[in-house]
Amino acid sequence: MFAYTIPFFCVLFFSTTPTTQPYKATDRVFLNCGSSTTSGSSSKSNSDQRWEGDEHSKFVPSNIHTTSFSSVPDDLDSSVDDLPYSTARFFRTSPFTYTFPVSSQGPKFLRLHFYPTNYIHHNTYNDLNTEQSFFSVSTNGYSLLTNFSAFFAAAFLAKTHSSAGINIPHVPRVVKEFLIYVKDTQILNVTFTPSRNSLAFINGIEIVSVPENLYFKDKGLKYVGMNNRPVIDNNTALENIYRLNIGREQISVKDDTSMYRSWDQDNNYVYGAANGLTTTYHSPIMYTKETPNYTAPELVYQTQRSMGNQSDKHNLTWILPVDSGFYYLLRLHFCNIIPQYTKEGDVSFRIFINNQTVEQEADVFHWTQGSGYPVYKDYIVFVNDTEGRRSIQDLWLAMHPNPSHEESGDAYLNGLEVFKLSMNNSVAGPNPEPSFTTTPTVSPNPDFGFWTNKQKTPYVVIIVGIAEALVFLSFLAFIVFKRRRQAKHYSAADDRSSARCRRLSLKEVKAATDEFNDSFVIGKGGFGKVYKGCMNKATTIVAIKRLDSSSRQGFQEFRTEIEMLSKLRHVQLVSLIGYCDDGGEMILVYDYMAHGTLREHLYNTSKPPMSWKKRLDICIGVAKGLHYLHSGGKRAIIHGDVKSTNILLDENWVAKLSDFGLSKLCSEDQSKKHVSTGVKGSVGYTDPEYCWTQQLTKKSDVFSFGVVLFEVLCARPVIDAGLRDEQVNLAEWGKACHRKGTLLEIIDPKLSGEIAPGCLRKFGDVASKCLHEEGSERPAMEEVVWRLEFALQLQEDAEKVDGPKTIDKNQELSSII
Repeated sequence: MFAYTIPFFCVLFFSTTPTTQPYKATDRVFLNCGSSTTSGSSSKSNSDQRWEGDEHSKFVPSNIHTTSFSSVPDDLDSSVDDLPYSTARFFRTSPFTYTFPVSSQGPKFLRLHFYPTNYIHHNTYNDLNTEQSFFSVSTNGYSLLTNFSAFFAAAFLAKTHSSAGINIPHVPRVVKEFLIYVKDTQILNVTFTPSRNSLAFINGIEIVSVPENLYFKDKGLKYVGMNNRPVIDNNTALENIYRLNIGREQISVKDDTSMYRSWDQDNNYVYGAANGLTTTYHSPIMYTKETPNYTAPELVYQTQRSMGNQSDKHNLTWILPVDSGFYYLLRLHFCNIIPQYTKEGDVSFRIFINNQTVEQEADVFHWTQGSGYPVYKDYIVFVNDTEGRRSIQDLWLAMHPNPSHEESGDAYLNGLEVFKLSMNNSVAGPNPEPSFTTTPTVSPNPDFGFWTNKQKTPYVVIIVGIAEALVFLSFLAFIVFKRRRQAKHYSAADDRSSARCRRLSLKEVKAATDEFNDSFVIGKGGFGKVYKGCMNKATTIVAIKRLDSSSRQGFQEFRTEIEMLSKLRHVQLVSLIGYCDDGGEMILVYDYMAHGTLREHLYNTSKPPMSWKKRLDICIGVAKGLHYLHSGGKRAIIHGDVKSTNILLDENWVAKLSDFGLSKLCSEDQSKKHVSTGVKGSVGYTDPEYCWTQQLTKKSDVFSFGVVLFEVLCARPVIDAGLRDEQVNLAEWGKACHRKGTLLEIIDPKLSGEIAPGCLRKFGDVASKCLHEEGSERPAMEEVVWRLEFALQLQEDAEKVDGPKTIDKNQELSSII
């Protein structure tokens, strides 16, 4: 994850016990799988959960001893609870079903506990290796997990937490939590089905009833950028993906409102580091009928993360990896506890989900009766399969002070819950990509494939050691060979960063383009021709860029493109599917962008004119993409070649930055904010300060983007030698017209009558500021984003009042510009 500094307040206080009684669950089942005893003691967290062993339980079938067996961990990490992780039940080749009668129909939490480590079989000296355990779990007609690996899930969890500096056990436990609506049968079945040549296992199962209207309801839902509107009713299953206590430590299950929910800290999901102030608030939380006391524990509403009323504004952002191809419910919990805010209008902020605005003016005082009153808001968003297959994508939640309320420059959040909604009766997603390079081999015999005999370990170690030595020597020889050929081409197989894109054979690429048939050509750039092709048996349309032998670009740009795009995933960046370096070729394969380049829709084209609001949306999208690149701290990226032909438009007119061949990583030395390099780029877009100093900075991208803004507004080439001297360079001409108040005279004639005066004034301000001669005086891309969003808001506000505003060229221009 990229990081940047966000100022915030971590606010905490202690209040009295709520006056109303907490929720009491009617169903509470805690099954300790693999255990033969009923435990009356508490777990290490001192919760009141009392775990019952499943060995002689009424919830298991009579053939439990022939279809499954119990086991204990070889070594239980000291930081992992004894209950339910000190025992496990393993299932052999056939499905195994637990049957749980419940007291009434309604929503129930179903939690599955896994501790993926080595286990000892009671009757042998052998170990069971859960690295090779793959299985599926279903309940009452819903698929919860498919070919699931608890080991992969734990490895992904460990990687996520360790990258944020959070200490967790060497082998973390995994808890999968689901919300199932039990209908009139009043039975909840949980079935474990081992994958072929594999075993399934489980450490613990929880079932806890949930208030009827807490999650299963349609009222109050806001849908984010979608036409299809899924409902959350008794035919929907949900999986909890995140439950975060914003701004403070984890809240354990014993401190929840009798539903045993665990609220994790949000530190490892915040986009950037932060420091701030703390404040104490001594009044109790005032729950209401709309937000009853079981909604979230007081500790959630007693803490928050806030931007603070600072002059240097950043988005307050959380990045949440989720499975693509599903709808998600995001529940945002708010409670004003900052003393200086006392009334409506004191603080107003915007809320964005996946770069889409969901609240223009979020004012917690407008939603509640005052300080100390909690409230939550629900939003549903769909996460697309951007890679053409189910994968893990980043879900973004961001907040920013409302730019139209400069005096209320703050934003805050207290808690966050994220749920995946079932699609076709399934919430099952793919396993996370393993962090290692080889997948464990599964033996053909399921009864022996997981077992390693301790008495044979020395031989295994010797064999493995020899194999590893051979692999290492082969790898060393390969590196030497590739370095000798490096001047010719680059194989991304040497670079770990290429793991997210695929190496293609020349045969595959030729098949996709009919042997590079010119009828497939859809464009030509500095790298070479671009072809439209079909891959995966004609199911995937791609854009294929082939290096031309006459191109000034070459190996270095090819390598940089792979290095950069294989590390990056963002809705505003084009996705790199794969590359080919066979036979001396250098070929890059991308997602196909149905609407081509931005320039194709501006001038020298037969395409229909693009509306002003669509142009403005595209500019905002590009700005967000550049902000993402620039906000990576030590891994911040300078694009280096921002121009209208490197801005692509997909079938939904979503703008995506492309062509990273000239991109550079910023220095890790924070005192050195530039990259020294020979001047490269495109005439008319290149930062003049970069030309003088040969020092490329983030502000060089800002300058190029400013040129694009004027290009979008005026719909003319950035260099036009056929015009008068002062008009040849669009950047200089645009700045001069803005300065003189004559910007209206040079806008695209096709936009006549479309642009509201306030919007034009703000847009011209942003473009001119981006083109300041001194890079230090140009705004950061984050500021550019919210200023452009403010311009869009001014346009929309004007249209609500009068419809699209017609601008008369004869009116006094100084009143507009």
